Amino acid sequence: MRKDGESIPDEEWERFLREAEAGTQGAPEEPSARARMVTRRLREETGPPTGWRTHQPARRRRGKGWYMVGLLAAIGLLVVALAPGRVVGWFGGGDGDSAPLAAESERPDQPPATRAAAQPPTVDQPFRGSPAARWNDGAAGISLPAARATGWMSREQVAQALDRTRNFLVASSLDPGVLRGERPGEAIALINPRQRDVQDYLANAFRAPSRENDPLLLFSRFRKTEVRLAGDVVKTRGRVTYREGERGAVEVTADVTYVYPVVRAAAGSDEVARTIVRRETVMSWDNPAKVVIEPGTFSLVSYKVDTTNGGCGTFTGYFTPTFSAERAATGSGDGPEVDPYDRSTSMDARMREAGEAQCGTATRS
Repeated sequence: MRKDGESIPDEEWERFLREAEAGTQGAPEEPSARARMVTRRLREETGPPTGWRTHQPARRRRGKGWYMVGLLAAIGLLVVALAPGRVVGWFGGGDGDSAPLAAESERPDQPPATRAAAQPPTVDQPFRGSPAARWNDGAAGISLPAARATGWMSREQVAQALDRTRNFLVASSLDPGVLRGERPGEAIALINPRQRDVQDYLANAFRAPSRENDPLLLFSRFRKTEVRLAGDVVKTRGRVTYREGERGAVEVTADVTYVYPVVRAAAGSDEVARTIVRRETVMSWDNPAKVVIEPGTFSLVSYKVDTTNGGCGTFTGYFTPTFSAERAATGSGDGPEVDPYDRSTSMDARMREAGEAQCGTATRS
């Protein structure tokens, strides 16, 4: 087990394990999950961006266990301009358009206002003209709720679980090395190694990326030989919520949008494109007396991903944003219009609206 200042104390986990052996009816069970992966992609072009695509393969189910919940996955490319949060050493350029918004404590009831004359982004101001210019940087844009005793955990343990949940979000979607294409070892270490179907997915995703086993479902990665991020800031906006789940587990849901400004990797490149990624990840901090789990790790319940300008129809394991030359050749979409800044709509609702359409149109960039 990884040990850090935010992990749940070993003695607490050991106590629960001892109680499981001595006083429970039957041994703890290994969690399993089923996966339904929905792929949504959007390309970028001048004017109203177009070209996001969605594909929905058949549902799969693996293993036996107490989880009969879905690992939902969706990849998408919407074409718009959001703004990323701060990470050490890779992103850059604040905007200064206005003061940051207050933390998102609940789902907004409408999308952010449209500016009358949006200006294009620059290397110095990669979020200019975007609603994300007012978002917070990096982890500061991920709002955590107050902790309270829930399920099998005390208030202090819930607080630790929430902190480690945010650690996972940072390690998977904001870590500079991961963004440059490195393997997200710190994030993977937080996922229950006894969850067999998830471990199978992780093993295949980096060795042979595919529609079903795509690392971009959970992790943000760019190929450093093709693009680099413009500065050291990634803008984020989102919130974490929790409730009591199956068998007294603490079920934590993170719904966060990340905005990554990028330029081509070639020296001197200064055209800025923006890749926008919204992830909804549900994690179960399980009672070790009832579920086979390594202390300090969580089981994945579900995950959904919607990506703007991250590549269309390719499964390389990296986001592949397009620039003006590629956008000029992009055709119109056949699906509904989508505002990639709009967090007032749940991801489930957005997928239902998309239906089987393969291409749609982003309303702004």
